[in-house]
Amino acid sequence: MDFFIPAAMAQEAAPAPQGNPLITLLMFGGLFVFMWLFIIRPQRKRQKEHQELVGGLKKGDEVVMTSGMLGRVEKVDDDYLILEVADNMKLKFQKVAVHAVLPKGTIKNI
Repeated sequence: MDFFIPAAMAQEAAPAPQGNPLITLLMFGGLFVFMWLFIIRPQRKRQKEHQELVGGLKKGDEVVMTSGMLGRVEKVDDDYLILEVADNMKLKFQKVAVHAVLPKGTIKNI
């Protein structure tokens, strides 16, 4: 039995097969294209739409905030706006907290 061990140890291990670097490069490129089309591009589009929404706010607009609060815009500053949420109740919010602009008259219907 001992004479089989030296023969097995004398054999060299076969080198690992080398992958095609072009295939690897194409896979990474495909992954980047996938991430661009399905993650990065839609997120940038949503950010641009939100910036346009916030930039177009004016007095009298009816908005819903990310917290779910509804109100009518009373004053717009650079970074803040003042909402009238009830009779004689005005609150100050950051403009980025605006979720959507509602159609005129929505608050009266609620």
